[in-house]
Amino acid sequence: QVQLVESGGGLVQAGGSLRLSCAYSGVLLSINTMGWYRQAPGKQREMVATITNSWRTNYVDSVRGRFTISRDNAQKMVYLQMNSLKPEDTAVYYCNVEQSSSTAWGRGTQVTVQE
Repeated sequence: QVQLVESGGGLVQAGGSLRLSCAYSGVLLSINTMGWYRQAPGKQREMVATITNSWRTNYVDSVRGRFTISRDNAQKMVYLQMNSLKPEDTAVYYCNVEQSSSTAWGRGTQVTVQE
């Protein structure tokens, strides 16, 4: 079972930047997808960005060009660099891994963007 721990959230002004980190432990299978999701109050959780074991990335349209997902397999880390943050980016951000038939989630980290 993979365990995930997020960090790096906080309060930032609109236009600012944050870098989220996700440390994972356990064994990743050769085929896996890691990702960042977010959930704002009163809204459903949505995919923000994903990265596969072959480095293929995918982004929700609202963050494309502003956010960058990356991974460091040697350090067992996944990152989300968030630039040009907007108030609508405010949410709890969750790290996720999908492999075979299993899915694991972290507990989340709060990102708040002020006007």
